Amino acid sequence: MKNKLLTIAALAVAFAGCQSQEKKKEENKDKADVIATTDSQQVNLPAPYATKSVKKFSKIIGWPNGKKPVAPAGFTVQMYATNLKSPRNIYIGPNGDIFISEANTEAKGVKKVANEVSGKSQSGYDGPSANRITILRDANHDGKPELQKIFLSGLKEPYGMLVLNNYFYVANTDGIWRYPYKTGQTAITEKGQKILDLPAGGYNNHWTRKIIASTDGSKIYVSVGSGSNDGEHGKDNEKRRADILQINPDGSGEKIYASGLRNPAGIAFAPDHKTLWAAVNERDELGDNLVPDYLTSVKEGGFYGWPYAYFGQHEDPNHKGENPEMVKKTITPDVALGPHTASLGLTFYTKNAFPAKYHNGAFVGQHGSWNRSVFSGYKVVFVPFDNGKPGKIEDFLTGFIADESKNEVYGRPVAVEEMPDGSLLVADDGASKIWRVSASK
Repeated sequence: MKNKLLTIAALAVAFAGCQSQEKKKEENKDKADVIATTDSQQVNLPAPYATKSVKKFSKIIGWPNGKKPVAPAGFTVQMYATNLKSPRNIYIGPNGDIFISEANTEAKGVKKVANEVSGKSQSGYDGPSANRITILRDANHDGKPELQKIFLSGLKEPYGMLVLNNYFYVANTDGIWRYPYKTGQTAITEKGQKILDLPAGGYNNHWTRKIIASTDGSKIYVSVGSGSNDGEHGKDNEKRRADILQINPDGSGEKIYASGLRNPAGIAFAPDHKTLWAAVNERDELGDNLVPDYLTSVKEGGFYGWPYAYFGQHEDPNHKGENPEMVKKTITPDVALGPHTASLGLTFYTKNAFPAKYHNGAFVGQHGSWNRSVFSGYKVVFVPFDNGKPGKIEDFLTGFIADESKNEVYGRPVAVEEMPDGSLLVADDGASKIWRVSASK
């Protein structure tokens, strides 16, 4: 009886959401028309609600024997690590040790039932989060780690990792911790210290917190995703969210480095070590082709639109007239990565093992869509750079979609990380694997 009531409640929530969406679409129809005939045409964006908002969740079926992702000619793909539990992020330590944060969204009660009814539960690991960090070590550099063990456990949805000043930093969803660390150790043995509180959780998978250090190690940058899709829960719910924060290594001196970034899940410095870049997930429920996720350079003090505007100064119809000054301040991002692609991972290629076209370019892991009638993402893309300027996006690692007619995918790529030997690691949290892409010899 209890399960039946939960199912009914979940269906009621889903039905109410559909009604709300249709009502919103009708209310904003005239606004969408106005936007469609002005600014959006300048960047070739469709009108909001040009198509209805669709939920199409993927179903992960895993990789059959002999099957693996597909890289361009001249590259080799191999399975690097398995026996993991939803590997979300990768960090390479100063001695080449590889750290994998394993965590996932935990749905409970009515929300869990709703996920089962909608099919969302099949698009990712739906059980208890591992909440741990695993260490991998390939001492003889043969592409097969000899060591794989739990490095640190008992965490709270960990994602970002960083070694700085003899500390190992961990970005949990609710705060930054640091632990005494010596290069080469294979487990954290000493007690940690929480140096910064953060707003926990967030919309969908916006619980991730990426951390990176400035080149001189004097600052740490922290990405924090929004607590809602489009600001629908009010401003108080979004304090210190949809931002990149900057702190000192001890957690003091916090300031908002940049804002209006709905979910800047991937952040990295360009090879010049000066320019900060971010891969950003944009909002849902404006139609199949809105809004494009993007890759952008991030200016200190810059505002990137959320929730008032999107992809430059295109006013969000759900916030019409609310804050025209902030719309005018919105910075247009550098590269559109496609709508609903869930672009999460970001790394720049600074080695020489890959062909010259890849040098200094950016790799972006696209986890894949759920709010689009046709799948987008589910691949790793590459953005070439020339003298610090991005070029045209192209596919790099594909083959994750098994049979779209059945909504089936083999896995879902997320984090990407450059290895010291110039190969590329890709975390596939859907299939709980790490893939290695290397230039063929």
